[in-house]
Formats: sequence, structure tokens, C-alpha cells
Amino acid sequence: MRVDAPWHTTEGLLGRLTLADGRWLCVHDWPREDASAGVLFVHGLGEHAGRYGRLAGWFNARGYTVRGYDQRGHGRSPGRRGALDRPLELVEDLVEVYARFARELGTPPLLLGHSMGALVALHTVIDGGVAPPAMVLSSPALRTWAPAWEQALARQLSGWLPNLPLRSGLPFEALSHDAAVVASYRDDPLRSGSITPRLAHFIFAGGRHCIAEAPRLSVPTLLLVAGADRLVDAGGSRAFAAAAPASVLTTHLFDTLFHELFNEAEPARGEVLALLARWLKVHGQPALLR
Repeated sequence: MRVDAPWHTTEGLLGRLTLADGRWLCVHDWPREDASAGVLFVHGLGEHAGRYGRLAGWFNARGYTVRGYDQRGHGRSPGRRGALDRPLELVEDLVEVYARFARELGTPPLLLGHSMGALVALHTVIDGGVAPPAMVLSSPALRTWAPAWEQALARQLSGWLPNLPLRSGLPFEALSHDAAVVASYRDDPLRSGSITPRLAHFIFAGGRHCIAEAPRLSVPTLLLVAGADRLVDAGGSRAFAAAAPASVLTTHLFDTLFHELFNEAEPARGEVLALLARWLKVHGQPALLR
């Protein structure tokens, strides 16, 4: 696995990370030369790591060097949009990306996942693929609003027509109360509205798996839940929180906020980040946070 020569954009410092199977992923770096720790971002369905520049800057200011990557079939990474060659491909990718970043840093980075990315992060941690010092989960896709028949159909089609392109149908206006965030997402040329039965089944089954295995959580974790979420069912986060060890899990429900908590309208966004900052003072690593 290697990172090819990077190039600069407004989405961070971009590079290509070649994986063990020969495929490559687009990597976004927001470095800090004197950083004593790092954080790895895992983005959600249909989006890409380039949307996390503002959050990366927030972490940079607190002593972290930051990396994100475009998951397969997303953003600048190659592959059919929303498609998977193997059922657990996103988990396998995170294992490789995390290991490479940890070697470069010389220390394991924190892990932050949003929505589908939070599901990928949690799935990987619970199954023992990575062991971060701490993890942040934003609006994790542990349960969806899809009816039971749709989930059963995804399971069947994942075996028959696994990469049949379908529309995800995510409501743009439910991302954030900030109209500028919604408009930017709608007009983003790297955004994708596609999903396939195999990816849908991974999300449905993966959420159930994480909730069932919640008692195995051993990593200090901050679970941020959007109470007015229309993209994922917050009931999945509540079920996970009820089953996970209270000694390692901190849960905060924002009753009136939409799905993208880190992109919400002010003053709500500032409140979310203030809570994250307080949690990092206990579980984060950089000396600047002490």
C-alpha cells in the first residue's frame, strides 16, 4: 500500500492510496507539522471526504493532523457509484487506510465516522479490525427508515443483482438547517445519489450487527445523535446506547437537529463542537487540549 505524490486542492492535500488488491482510494490530508496525534474521518453515503475541510480545520487548531478518504465508489475514488465488489469491502478498506495512517503518525489516530461512515467505523472496531484510542460517531446509520419489505428485497437482490444501480432518495433539505450547506451539497459535482442492493444490505445488516454486538464495545466512544434525523432512524443509536457499556460510551441527543450535526446552522453547530471539545479534553491526546 502506498500514497502517490499528493496535489493541493481546496479539499485538502490530495493523494492516491493504493491498497493490497491494487485498487486506489483518494486520500485527503489536512496536516499539522507539530501534531502529536491524528484523526481519521470516514464519510457518509453519497458524499466524500472533501466536504470535511471545515471540521478538519477545527481539529488542526486543537493539535491534530487530519486524514480523510473517499470510500470506494464515492467522490474522487474509482468504481461504480455506490457499488461493492465484496460485502465487507468498506470495512476491509478502513482496516488498510487506518493501519497506513497509524504507521505514518507513529501512533494510532482517533476515528471519526459520520452516518454510513460511522457504521463502517463502528463495525470495524467491534469486529476487531482497528483499535483506535477513541472514536466519535455522528448520526450513525445503525437503523434506517426503510420498511421491512425493502430491506428483505435488498437482501435478495444483493445475491442476484448486487450492483444494480438504484436511487438512494436521500432528502437534501433534511441534511441541515443551514440553507447554504444544503445548496452546496445539492450542487456538488462529486456527490452521488446512487446505491446498490449489496451496499444497501451492508447498511441494513451492519446496523443490526453493531446493535447486537454493542456489549463488546471497548473503545471510549462519543455517540452524537440527531433527534430530528430524517435520513437515519435515531432509534438505532438509542438501542445501541442502551446495550453498550456505559463505562466507555458517552451519548448526547440533540433533540431538534438534523442529520449533519457538524454542518448545522449556528448556534447549534457551535454547541455540538463545544461538546466534542469537552469530550476530547478527557479522551483526546494532543497536549494543546490539556
